Amino acid sequence: MAKDRSGNIGEAPIGVFDSGLGGLTVVRRLAAVMPGETIVYLGDTARVPYGIRSLATVRQYALEDAAFLMRFFPKLIVVACNTASAAAVEAIESFCPVEVVDVIRPSAAYALTRTDGAIGVIATEATVASGAYERAIHAIDPRREVISKACPLLVPIVEEGREQDDPIVLYVLGDYLRELQRRRPAVLILGCTHYPLLAGAIGKLMGPQVQLVESGESVAMEVQRRLRAAGLKNRRAEGGSLRCFTTDNVERFARLSERFGGRKVDNVELVGTDELRCEVAKPDRPGLGASTVESGGR
Repeated sequence: MAKDRSGNIGEAPIGVFDSGLGGLTVVRRLAAVMPGETIVYLGDTARVPYGIRSLATVRQYALEDAAFLMRFFPKLIVVACNTASAAAVEAIESFCPVEVVDVIRPSAAYALTRTDGAIGVIATEATVASGAYERAIHAIDPRREVISKACPLLVPIVEEGREQDDPIVLYVLGDYLRELQRRRPAVLILGCTHYPLLAGAIGKLMGPQVQLVESGESVAMEVQRRLRAAGLKNRRAEGGSLRCFTTDNVERFARLSERFGGRKVDNVELVGTDELRCEVAKPDRPGLGASTVESGGR
């Protein structure tokens, strides 16, 4: 069982990482469901977006992120990035001595409970290319139709701070959603943690008959279930804290944190990407050596 440095079961933090600020939408849900938990968050803003990079590169970045979070003796790690979940969750699970929750499998399972019809997915190029949502959905229901669409410009648009009624946002969304509008799946999974900030515009373009599924809610419920099952849920009813790290521009991270996470983060700490690379290659970290990163973990 995970313990903090004092040895108290359940007091250890939940570690969460994402390629940027989008994972704070998951943190917001975690804090709402489990307000007594301590959360340590890493946003790899220096290398965002992950979604346009190769799966091998994303895997390496994700392993570095997870290794950094292990400094804080977490009781569970959340991979709050769809691209990293698609590329690296199995490798991270084999590396980390704690449970790992990705954003794809809980979202896929929840979407299947919402409809008997086709399921749409919008995500980054890397997530769509990986076929991760199709595999997760077909593992439960092999006959279910899945309609996927890569939307590579949405992450940088959201990171720029553009609002949902921005003409550029609406134009890009209109282009990306055209095929999905024609086929009208009953459920549309927002397969990137940045996309909830565009949910209003996406919902308007898709119409009220299409239900949107965000990963934050389903992930929060899965994390709560696992912590309870392992006896690791913090006994505090409230009073949890959030500690944030970013790999670039702490002022920008602090400024945009309220938009993504629902609360302002005044104290953001900087960690360099070179430090992340050193962390993953430490010889005293079993399974996390450089050769393992290059091979993809398995």
